[in-house]
Amino acid sequence: MNIIHISAECYPVAKVGGLADVVGALPKYQSNTKNKAQVIMPFYDNKFTKQHKFTSIYNSELKLGENSYSFKVLVLEDNVLDFDIFFIDIPRLLFKDYVYSFNDTERFLAFQVATLDWLLTWDKYPDIIHCHDHHTGLIPFMLQESFKYETFRKIPNVLTIHNAQYQGWFSHDDVKLIPDFNFNHVGLLDWDGQINPLAAAIKCAWSVTTVSPSYMEELKFKANGLEHLLSAESAKCTGILNGIDWKVWNTETDTYIKKQYAINTIASGKKANKQYLCDTFNLDIDKPLFAFIGRLVGEKGSDLFPETFKNSLDKGDANILLLGSGNTIVEEELKKLKEPYAGIYNAFIGYDETLSHIIYAGADFLLMPSRVEPCGLNQMYSLRYGTIPIVRSIGGLKDTVIDIAKPDGFGICHENTEVSEINTAIDRAVKLYENKTKFNKIRKQIMGINHSWNASAKAYIKLYESIN
Repeated sequence: MNIIHISAECYPVAKVGGLADVVGALPKYQSNTKNKAQVIMPFYDNKFTKQHKFTSIYNSELKLGENSYSFKVLVLEDNVLDFDIFFIDIPRLLFKDYVYSFNDTERFLAFQVATLDWLLTWDKYPDIIHCHDHHTGLIPFMLQESFKYETFRKIPNVLTIHNAQYQGWFSHDDVKLIPDFNFNHVGLLDWDGQINPLAAAIKCAWSVTTVSPSYMEELKFKANGLEHLLSAESAKCTGILNGIDWKVWNTETDTYIKKQYAINTIASGKKANKQYLCDTFNLDIDKPLFAFIGRLVGEKGSDLFPETFKNSLDKGDANILLLGSGNTIVEEELKKLKEPYAGIYNAFIGYDETLSHIIYAGADFLLMPSRVEPCGLNQMYSLRYGTIPIVRSIGGLKDTVIDIAKPDGFGICHENTEVSEINTAIDRAVKLYENKTKFNKIRKQIMGINHSWNASAKAYIKLYESIN
């Protein structure tokens, strides 16, 4: 089976969020003797593309309404990935030093049209076209409705919703940008008076998946306006829990961390990494270290961090270290905490891949009080590294973390994203830390939990086979 993944992000080429991690790992685990998974993504002007060489394998032009754009298809000369990856290079639209901007309608529509135009030239068409989020959401519609792509209509296509909050809305005035189709079916593009690429994909895709079973159910009640559509299309919808790349996230081989370790050497390994963090960020090695890694946005509950952190830090029994960026107001509030809480608090505003690995390895607890978390990968990384997650029970967090009060529990869970509940969860974690026997037992337990992509990749293959 030849599977084509089409996505705006793919780790390590371009990463904004968890979408990149999924598209950078799933194809590896899907590719075996029976299957070949490949990725098509935009060509950006970023660190990865500057550091590698590319060869052009196809040149053409595409039309978007009255505008024409030259484009190329590029391949890596030194493919450092474990799967084939192709890049759509549209210099006037895609070759930017960012992935997303304020208005990306033309950028990602051009990417989708160029991708399908190129696929038309293949001698053997893909067996499955797998689209990811709204940036590729018009592909299922065009496969079904655009005259130009009529030969693709029998190719099964799948949409994975990584985050339904973002839907790619644009005005009906721009419908002319989409390759000609039967205008009697224009309603497939519409949702609530706008062209909605995510809604169109849900209507037209052969199958729709989300990145965890709980998130699939939650979307039927809270999906930023798509609740009724997802309920109506529920027969073709399923939740498949994401995995993590077991090769990249491996404490025994991770070259980013300060000391590698296994389950039987967890105590010394985590201590060495924690010592580095405490020395670097002026923290107290004897106190439990709580960490947050991620975007400082409302979905992550980060607006509550300044008050939450003050409450916990005032007690003096914990360290807190934050790595992230986003809302500038929240960033400034978090920076202001550095001076009054020096010695037990610090924040790195920005993102650093190396530092993130060291934090997973050195922290005692990871905070994830998310308002929305379709799957969540950070809690899986933390489990892999023996760091106990503190999560709100929602979406994929609910599917992957069991509270310590329950049989075989290993995490700390709370029901709502509220300051008082997060503080209570931190207090519970401090008590757990003080119970060294139980704390150390849980750390070893969670390192043995397998959230690799193996099971998820098999579930996707089974889904493809059911619609092929």
